[in-house]
Amino acid sequence: MPTPEEEARNRPKGRSLQPLLQLAPYLRRYRGMLLLAVAALLIASALMLSLPVAARFVIDEGFSSGSGGTINRYFLLFGGLIVVFCAFASLRYFLIAWIGERVVADVRDAVYAHVIRMDPTFFEVTRTGEVLSRLTADTTLIQSIAGVGFSLVLRSLLQLPGALVMLAVTNLKLMGIIVLFIPSVILPIVLIGRHVRRLSRASQDRIADTSAMASESLNAVQIVQSFTAEPILIQRFHDTVEASFDTAIARTRVRAIMTFVTFVCVFGGITFVIWVGARSVLSGEMSYGQLGQFLLYAMFTATSAGSLTEMWGEIQRASGAMERMVELLSARPAIIAPEQPLPMPAPGRGHIRFENVKFSYPSRPEQRALDEFSLEIRPGERIAFVGPSGAGKSTTFQLLLRFYDPQGGRILIDGVDISRARPEEVRARIGVVPQETVIFGDTARENIRFGKPTATEEQLREAARSAVADGFVSELPQGYDTFLGERGTRLSGGQRQRIAIARAILRNPPILLLDEATSSLDSENERLVQIALDRLMQDRTTIIIAHRLATVLKADRIVVMDRGRIIDIGTHEELVSRDPLYARLAELQFGEAAGEGEGVPVLQAGGSRAAVS
Repeated sequence: MPTPEEEARNRPKGRSLQPLLQLAPYLRRYRGMLLLAVAALLIASALMLSLPVAARFVIDEGFSSGSGGTINRYFLLFGGLIVVFCAFASLRYFLIAWIGERVVADVRDAVYAHVIRMDPTFFEVTRTGEVLSRLTADTTLIQSIAGVGFSLVLRSLLQLPGALVMLAVTNLKLMGIIVLFIPSVILPIVLIGRHVRRLSRASQDRIADTSAMASESLNAVQIVQSFTAEPILIQRFHDTVEASFDTAIARTRVRAIMTFVTFVCVFGGITFVIWVGARSVLSGEMSYGQLGQFLLYAMFTATSAGSLTEMWGEIQRASGAMERMVELLSARPAIIAPEQPLPMPAPGRGHIRFENVKFSYPSRPEQRALDEFSLEIRPGERIAFVGPSGAGKSTTFQLLLRFYDPQGGRILIDGVDISRARPEEVRARIGVVPQETVIFGDTARENIRFGKPTATEEQLREAARSAVADGFVSELPQGYDTFLGERGTRLSGGQRQRIAIARAILRNPPILLLDEATSSLDSENERLVQIALDRLMQDRTTIIIAHRLATVLKADRIVVMDRGRIIDIGTHEELVSRDPLYARLAELQFGEAAGEGEGVPVLQAGGSRAAVS
């Protein structure tokens, strides 16, 4: 997998340098540090341009004097000048590197804080991988320009004209030769460099292919092994690696040619200038010290011109990177708080009312997910949603959490239209236990504390006990401080669900949204999870997407849904006797009846039955 630095080098360039101006607000925060860095840069550049003059005096005055004391004095002065120059150059490097690191950290913070608040519509059209790439590769480019790259550009912009002026002052004829040689050095670097960049981009694409293939197959390694597909994938990966190798060799070959041409031009030019200068010294037109001074200035000129040539491409790529960052920062969520939000009443009662709600997902505008959906749920009531796939059950959760706004009708919680309240306040009184349990790559303690970051240790452990999670968590190697692995890989399915339930209990919300998912668990885990769920649902308004007959039987009301509409509402016995859709679902999914002697039937997503002991 390419590193952020490798990926950054192959990012497309910006169309203009205008996006880099967006860094100005971040730089202004540290104007004092920036002014100090510029001052250090000016002093270091002035000292650097004075070094060749000092070297000339050492050669012409020190050597010609024939006195050891005079030579010692000149070398001491020259050495002192070098030490002072190095001190200011190091200070300049540290200050500007600090500014670069600080600015890129601020940009990353700003982008992440902005993206994490975006609504699901944003992530429907924006790949998470692309966002992560911008947070790594693009900010790496910005870092190089805002920090060390910016320092090199400023230094070269000061040194190049200064060195050219001093070249002309030292020897106008040799300066003319240098100016003629500069295009012969820069032109092949630019022309061949473009080809190298194209091949580099192609090489990184091939590396990305191998990374994607490896990631996909390793994440599904059990499926791969189950189908004995290892030989096929090994061959595919080998072919991809070979393609990457061939592209890399082509890039290396062109880069070697560029190195040869550059070195020949640079050293050939230097040799020619030295030859002309040596003849001038022999003819008495200039001294040895002047020749040494000229060669140092010529080196400064070549170095500055090369740095500017190389950094120009980096500046363009950084501009493109900043353009992509600005795209993220300028994205606006569809779900925002109104200018004058209505306060949610405290404490929350958990009274919910859907009024003629109409909703279609942005990706499927022609299809109604909810159509004229009206339902009132009293505080503390337990409601079960039942219906075939696509009936709109999960959509009610999405709208209650205000991840989307309905196109028609309204939703009220405790008498407040949630579209007129702050989304954070609405979500603060809702707890969610999803079907796909989310466990973060952190400790058990922090995963539970996610429900309420301000909770005390005793509150946290009480929530774990209520969720029947304290026992297995305490037995982990480091107890509550045990790292649970990425996505909770060190836990069983039932343990992950009990951690999620403990998180919801700790939050203690007046409203609970439960996408019940116990059908894939063994009987013991299902029993423990059900105990935890029963405790969680006490004294709070609960809406359940039901998967089990036991849940349906415990519900105060069952809402039968199909194609975004409410077909019927009632108890299990009432609905079986009068509603054909529910009777069919009960027959195919819940089982023929409750308690037929072999366990409690479980609602299966695919329409099959399973008995739980």
